[in-house]
Amino acid sequence: MSKYDHIQKQACKANMELPRLNLVIFTFGNVSAADRDLGVFAIKPSGVPYEDLSPEKMVIVDFDGKVVKGKLRPSSDTKTHAVLYKEWPEIAGICHTHSTYATAWAQSQRCIPIYGTTHADHKTVDIPCAPPMHDDRIKGDYEYQTGYQIIDHLKEQGLSYQEVEMILVGNHAPFTWGKTAEKAVYNSAVLESIAQMAYLTEQINPKAARLKESLIKKHYDRKHGPDSYYGQ
Repeated sequence: MSKYDHIQKQACKANMELPRLNLVIFTFGNVSAADRDLGVFAIKPSGVPYEDLSPEKMVIVDFDGKVVKGKLRPSSDTKTHAVLYKEWPEIAGICHTHSTYATAWAQSQRCIPIYGTTHADHKTVDIPCAPPMHDDRIKGDYEYQTGYQIIDHLKEQGLSYQEVEMILVGNHAPFTWGKTAEKAVYNSAVLESIAQMAYLTEQINPKAARLKESLIKKHYDRKHGPDSYYGQ
């Protein structure tokens, strides 16, 4: 038994959900699970097919991006995860995919407009899209800078990472996060569904109006507000 077993199991289980939910093909994506007390996270090894994963193959990394335990090379996105964990103390799970519809919006460099109540059930704002990274950052420590590309854009937009929990990185793909790895994957699945619905909405009606504020508030509050009544 290892003191890291629990996060290795969480990370493995969460990563296995990605192909099941049709959020990845081949090895396109990764999930990590953190232990705040230990100051480390477990993350998918780079380039390993999902069907070949096991808990013991999850690589343990600290919040500075240094490998603590593991024989395999961690995901190429490890430094992005490390930056987010270091800067955002209230998260313990991060998910990165190249899911089709969310990535298409990212490649289009567009935020996803809040068109309907499905979106409002989860978020009260458009899904933000960070602008493509500047050349000086690309030439530097790219994955490390991606973390700050995400952080900086949320700050610029006045958005809280505790409430938004998802972003598109322009010309790249989506990242999501949460208090657990399971919640990060859930947010990725929700994001992909919202992205698909928004795309279809614009195909059916290119002049579709943004959801009005009264409906945004009603649907978000009934699920997340102080007097919420959704669920058991």
